[in-house]
Amino acid sequence: MRAFTRQPFPAPRTSAPRKPAPRKPVLRASTLPLIAGGLVLALSLTGCGGSSTASDEKSVTVYSADGLKGENGDGWYDQVFKDFEKETGIKVNYVEGGSGEVVQRAVREKSNTQADVLVTLPPFIQQADAKGLLQPYEPSGAEKIDAAGKSADSTWTTVVNNYFGFIRNTKELKQAPTTWEDLLDPAYKNKLQYSTPGVAGDGTAVVIKAMHDFGGKESAMAYLKKLQANNVGPSSSTSKLAPKVDKGEILVANGDVQMNFAQARSMPNLGIWFPAKDGGKPTTFALPYAAGLVSKAPHSENGKKLLDFMLAERAQGQVSEIGGGFPARSDIKPTDANAVALSKLIDGVEIFEPDWKDIEKNLDTYIDAWKSATGS
Repeated sequence: MRAFTRQPFPAPRTSAPRKPAPRKPVLRASTLPLIAGGLVLALSLTGCGGSSTASDEKSVTVYSADGLKGENGDGWYDQVFKDFEKETGIKVNYVEGGSGEVVQRAVREKSNTQADVLVTLPPFIQQADAKGLLQPYEPSGAEKIDAAGKSADSTWTTVVNNYFGFIRNTKELKQAPTTWEDLLDPAYKNKLQYSTPGVAGDGTAVVIKAMHDFGGKESAMAYLKKLQANNVGPSSSTSKLAPKVDKGEILVANGDVQMNFAQARSMPNLGIWFPAKDGGKPTTFALPYAAGLVSKAPHSENGKKLLDFMLAERAQGQVSEIGGGFPARSDIKPTDANAVALSKLIDGVEIFEPDWKDIEKNLDTYIDAWKSATGS
């Protein structure tokens, strides 16, 4: 029996769910597909609103941002979910979407909760917490995670560390860009694209990094207004941009280290880089996959078991080797080839820590400013 299957997400439910008819999966390199404007569902969701402390249904439903699931069953989620089902007999129902999408889906379902575990990127995990979507639970192993990687009240914790970045086509670009200013060159007209801020986590990260590198909101928006002349247009999915870069349809896009590193296995023309402001150093910031137990989860005990499993030594030891990411636990020190390559990739890059409380509080203001600046 397969641990999980995939098919398009159904319309929001107001009554007991029915199993949707199976459909042929739509695949993309190294991560599950994200259907524009919607989510991808693994099996029919079970249960209804209200918590369950000892579920007799051996399943757990995960709503997650894309990036940790492999196209050919070779991602970190694939291995973890397979091992989890084998050891516990609990089947994983997997739902994937953009970071903002999965949170908004959970918001719409608050009166009829479907998800047990929510995994998304900052600032959307903080947003989910502020909206009352998460309940306190400290998974086993969370004590090994740095304070910046988890909430003070145990409503969420990092399961895979990651960093924001950009990608470029290494074959087509005769001269690789190194600065934000390089991207204003007319040579990049209709050859540059970044995912939509406010919808995609990595798209929101473009705004966060620009505000840091340019010294504030106004100067960042002035730059992004200029950049719009070269931008292809909106994209709800960051993961869909990598195949376009690899094929040379566009030359530069945003992304994140874990996802793009994994995608590069099958996309040889991807190069990860970190823009610097002209005259400055390249910068990035941690953009981790953070997980929390959903309030009124229909299978809360199963959700707790999965969170424990994802932070266990074995699963954390597989993060770099299988997932192309960085372990969340500070006591896990992988030495595999991927871990070495990832360490070299961010060597010399200045890592800053965003003020996530400010970003969560003022996110709508920043997104509105971006929309106004770019005409989006």
